[in-house]
Order: sequence, then structure tokens, then C-alpha cells
Amino acid sequence: MTGAMTGAIAVVRTGRGEHGADAPRETHGNGPTRGRARRWAALVVLMLPVLLVSIDNTVLGFALPQISAALAPTAAGQLWIIDAYPLVLAGLLVAMGGIGDRVGRRRLLLIGSTGFALVSIVAAFAPTAEALIAARAVLGFFGAMLMPSTLSLLRSTFTVREERRLAIAIWASGFAAGAALGPIVGGLLVEHFWWGSVFLIAVPVLVPLLVLAPILIDESRDPAPGPVDLLGIVLSLAAMLPVVAGIKLLATDGPGPLAFALLAVGVAAGAWFVRRMLGSRDPMLDVRLFRRGAFGGAVVVNLLSVIALVGFLYFVSQQLQLVIGLEPVAAALVLVPGLAAMIVAGLVVVPIARRVRPRIVVPAGLALSATGYLIVALTAEMRSVPAIMIAFVLLGIGIGAAETVSNELILSTAPADRAGAASAVSETAYELGAVLGTAVLGSILTAHYRQVLVALPGLDPSAAGAARETLAGAMGEAERSGGEVGAALAASAAHAFESGIAVTASIGVALMLVALLVAATTLRDTDG
Repeated sequence: MTGAMTGAIAVVRTGRGEHGADAPRETHGNGPTRGRARRWAALVVLMLPVLLVSIDNTVLGFALPQISAALAPTAAGQLWIIDAYPLVLAGLLVAMGGIGDRVGRRRLLLIGSTGFALVSIVAAFAPTAEALIAARAVLGFFGAMLMPSTLSLLRSTFTVREERRLAIAIWASGFAAGAALGPIVGGLLVEHFWWGSVFLIAVPVLVPLLVLAPILIDESRDPAPGPVDLLGIVLSLAAMLPVVAGIKLLATDGPGPLAFALLAVGVAAGAWFVRRMLGSRDPMLDVRLFRRGAFGGAVVVNLLSVIALVGFLYFVSQQLQLVIGLEPVAAALVLVPGLAAMIVAGLVVVPIARRVRPRIVVPAGLALSATGYLIVALTAEMRSVPAIMIAFVLLGIGIGAAETVSNELILSTAPADRAGAASAVSETAYELGAVLGTAVLGSILTAHYRQVLVALPGLDPSAAGAARETLAGAMGEAERSGGEVGAALAASAAHAFESGIAVTASIGVALMLVALLVAATTLRDTDG
């Protein structure tokens, strides 16, 4: 690795020339030579928003039972509390990248950090489930300002592929570390404070960024940015919001005209969005990159891996606390080995990837992840903490290795002057995966839970309704009812939830096998 790099930060944005040729639009590199220590310090600062966004995607898992008890959301409301944040973030991520081109990427980062910290405080004291959902949506708005500059800067900073692999592994470890810190810190806070304290962790993470970013990171903007595509922004949101809403409606109310109408609107808006991007000379999301097989395959692997990871954390965190009966901290500690394995695997795979082709490394990792989900599917109703721990270790190793290699492929298979567009696609896939992890797997689990839950004689209608909404509601009503009725309700709810885990985990196995096949077929022409 070179000891210094000419130019403070080089950022490249793509323009489509008159004949469709790729043309570099901006190179920012007239600053003083950056020493090694300052360069890596800047990388650490840029990882802070990555860490925070990842924490916010998983921190609610261990606070969800307390939130459900305090705010009494419906089943759909419980899913929206989790999904509102990554859904808005994913919808605005690419648009915010274009805004950063105009106003300055560092400036947008600082604005987003300030807004995120302030809204986090508001979310911590939300009085109702609806207010919390609204706060989470606004957090997604400011969160979208935090992300665009992170991965796109790695390629311009680390130009040698072996060095870039290590940098991306460290960057990816920020997501894994956030996933690890989310449940652990959330468990600690919920066990000793109120549920709202989980949102306040944004403050100590963002204060160092606000202080150090102006010192270590030079401003960068596009001197000739493309126009802001307002219709494209609307279409991107119109493609995702109805689909997620339709999935949730299918889970809560079953098949119906409204659910299918929402899905149809989302699909139509998505098709219109893609057509608009293909016809634009300066698209906000460069879908042409998917014409490269390895690029599209790597994005799909990332998307399915994140769906599997977030979905696993969603149901296992509830099983450990509400069914097995562990305290939040003890439940979080069960997941520590798997989260640590994810981080270590992401780093260890770097030297392996120098010698072994991605078409071998990535499928091998995904096979481990599929095995982890299979263990959960087979042991869901055994309430075995060691089985959950082993399953998550295998899942973590597979996802950690696969995501590191696939993220590097996303950048290396795209032209050098399209690194920003490639990184935007990668980050959008991650956030969309976080949405679908709870929207799809969580909705399937909810639907199965409602179908299997037995209506008990002696339980009043209001209690039965609360029990049918969520597992937390059922366990709360069981505790309030007491006696044989309460014990029967708790047992029925636990059985319904765990049988739902078995079904959902089986779908997780299928997702990992699909990702494995995609990797084996699309990554075959890449170099190791």
C-alpha cells in the first residue's frame, strides 16, 4: 500500500456522452498529499455513518417487545416501526447522492448527521406507535444523506485491487459491527432504561463525525451536475412503498383486491422507473450497469444476503426473549459469536479471494448460510440456544465472506469513471434488503402465526385480539390472565410463533440457495 496519495479525495461521476460513451464528469484531486495516517483516519470517519445506519437496522429487534408492550402497535404497525426507516432511506439514497453532487458531499454528510441526531432524540420520546413510525421515516430521510459518499470514495482512494479488497472488507465490517452492536447495545439499554434509549445511541456516534469530518475530509462536488430528477425520485418511492404495504396487507388481512392493487402499482412504477433511467443521458440510478453479468449477480447476492440476515435477527430476537425467556442482554449475547464470525469472515476472505475465484468463494459462503438456516428450520420448536448460536455462526460466516467479495466485485466490474453509480446501486440493494427482510420474512411469519394460533375459551375478545396481533401482545395477555388460561395462551402463542419460524427459516434456506446459484452462474468470468 502506498504511503501517500496525491489529492485529498478523488470523486468520479459519470455522464453519458452524445453517443452513449462513458465520460468522466469530475475529478477532485488538487489538494495536498494525504499521509497514510490521515488517509486511514478519514476512512474511519467515513465508516461512522455506515456503522450508525447498520445499528439502526438491527437495534429495534431487542427493543421490539418493550415497544409493543408500551405503545401497543398492531401487527402491521410493528412491522412499519422497523421498516419505515430503511424504506425511506432506500428510496432517497440515490437522489441524495445527486444532491450531494450539487451542494457538496461533505456538507450533505454534516447536514444529515445533525438532522439524524436531533430526530433520534424525538424518536426516543415518541408517545404513540404512529409517532414512532413517523420519526423513523424522518430518520430515513436524514440517513439517506449520510451514505452516498462512503463506498464511492473507496475506489478512488484504493486503486490497487488487493488494497481495495482490504478496504472494502473493513468497510463491510462496519455494517457487520453495527449489526453486532445494535442487539448488544439495545439489549443493555432496554434492560436498564426505557425503550426510547436505543435511539439515543446516534448522538455519541455522530458527535465525532461532526467534529472530525471538516478536519479530515475535503469537500467534493460535481462542477457540472446533472438535473435533479424529481419524477425519478417519486417513481422510486412509488415502486417500493406500495409493494411493502401490499406484502404487509397480505400478511395481516390475507389476499384481497387492495393488496393486489398495491403490488400492481408498485410493479408498474418500478417498470416506469427502469424505463426512465434507461432513457436518461444522466440517470440518477444507472441501471445499465446490470448489463454486466458479474455486477448484477453481485448485487443480487448482496440483496438476498441482507434479506436473510435481517429476517433472521427479526424472529430470533423475539424467540430468545419472549419464548425462551432470556433477558435482553442474555439474548443479545447468544448472537455475539455469529456476529463476530461475520466480521472475522469478511476480513479473512480477503487473502483467500486473491487465490480463489469468486465463483467458488461466494457460493461456498452461501452454502454455509443455507446450512445455518436449515438448522433453525429443523430445531425451531426445540428451543435450543446452542442450536441458534451454531446456526447464526454459520449464517454469519457465509454472509460475511460473500458480501465482502461481492461488494468488491460491484466496484471492480464497473468502469472506473462509474464508481459512484456502482456504489449507489450497492448501498440501495443493502437498504432494500433490510426492508424486505422484515417485510417479506416478517410478514410470512405473522401470517403463519395468526393461522396457527388457537382461539382459547375463557379469553375475552379484546385479549384475544391483542394476542392475535403480535407475539408480544399474546405473552402480555397471558401474563395478565394468569392461571390455566394464561398458561394455555402462552403455550399456544409460542407454538404458533415457532412453527412460523420453521416455515420462515425454510424460505431462508431457499433464498440462500438461489443466491448460491446466481453467484455460481454470473461470477464465473471474473478473476480471483
